[in-house]
Amino acid sequence: MAIDFAPEPEVEALGERVRAFVAGVVIPAEPRDRSEHGLDDGLRAELQERARAAGLFAPAVPVEYGGLGLDHRAQAVVFEEAGYSILGPQALNCAAPDEGNMHLLAKAASAEQRERFLRPLAEGRVRSAFAMTEPAPGAGSDPAMLLTTAERVDGGWSISGRKWFITGAEGAAFFICMARTGAAIEAGRGATMFLVDAANPGVRVERIVDAIDRSFPGGHAEVVFEDCRVGDDAVLGAVGEGYGYAQIRLAPARLTHCMRWLGLARRSLDLALDRADEREAFGAKLGELGMVQQMLADSVIDLQTSRLLIWHCAWVLDSGAPGRHESSVAKAHVAEAVYRVADRAVQICGSLGVSGDAPLARHLAEIRPFRIYDGPTETHKWAIARRAVRVRARERSA
Repeated sequence: MAIDFAPEPEVEALGERVRAFVAGVVIPAEPRDRSEHGLDDGLRAELQERARAAGLFAPAVPVEYGGLGLDHRAQAVVFEEAGYSILGPQALNCAAPDEGNMHLLAKAASAEQRERFLRPLAEGRVRSAFAMTEPAPGAGSDPAMLLTTAERVDGGWSISGRKWFITGAEGAAFFICMARTGAAIEAGRGATMFLVDAANPGVRVERIVDAIDRSFPGGHAEVVFEDCRVGDDAVLGAVGEGYGYAQIRLAPARLTHCMRWLGLARRSLDLALDRADEREAFGAKLGELGMVQQMLADSVIDLQTSRLLIWHCAWVLDSGAPGRHESSVAKAHVAEAVYRVADRAVQICGSLGVSGDAPLARHLAEIRPFRIYDGPTETHKWAIARRAVRVRARERSA
């Protein structure tokens, strides 16, 4: 069987166009990014219009909704290039949580729901939020601990519960809310996804959580659903099958996170390489000192292994397989690797690295939470180990 790691020529050319766009348009706009949580709506709209004019807008969105319709392997190339700047994914409309929500809506929503929710999201006219995580003792790493409930009422459902760390909630046009609709959650059944307009009087953003990262528009919020009434047409997919739809979203979404942060880690290394070639200490350039060389080499290795794991998982997803194992492996490795790369870059750049005169301190703060969200590294390693034990047991008994 042939193994070919070269992207198709048209994908490679698209990646180069994105690289040039980020270098020429997005990075020069970074000094204007002064909002508390993500770039402001005006700058976001401006960059998205520039991306649209360049033919780079909505790379993962199906063509019928105005996107480029890229498969996962092509996304791996484009999203990495977009992620070279914190603002790049927002400019191309391929940032979380909207990108994952668009993927889910394209796969699971009805035709009417796609027109109502997916189309304006794909066109960049609105933002969205995915409301599953809850404060303790509710669902976090263990989704079976879901406490938010949705009960049958005349004409539809009543949703009640508290959600936590909901990215992009402030200013979102709608939420995809996970709620328990069964007496118990067993064998992955018993939860349902609902599409909830932000204007619904039964939902409110209670507060914005003070977090170390600030690149996501709308921040991370605590959201309360209190007798939130929705109709049957708000159900996304089938009642009781919410966790199945979550898997449709989560495996690709955690992989696209890996792609974007890989781009930012590569930028961090580039800044460290520039510094190592320019700065002198102890009679030599930093890049000639053995300990600095080791850090640079380790970062090159971390980036390369991360990219290969991402590309392999993308290939698995494009083959039609669920990719749960491959996305767990990629997430567990990449989340740690990109943080190491950014941390080493700060160390190499010294006082400049921790200052606001260079973007590295911001990179480190933005990348660090990825070791927790979309499943902490420890949870993924636990799942990977359990899966390995089961596979080996089957092999021995065969």
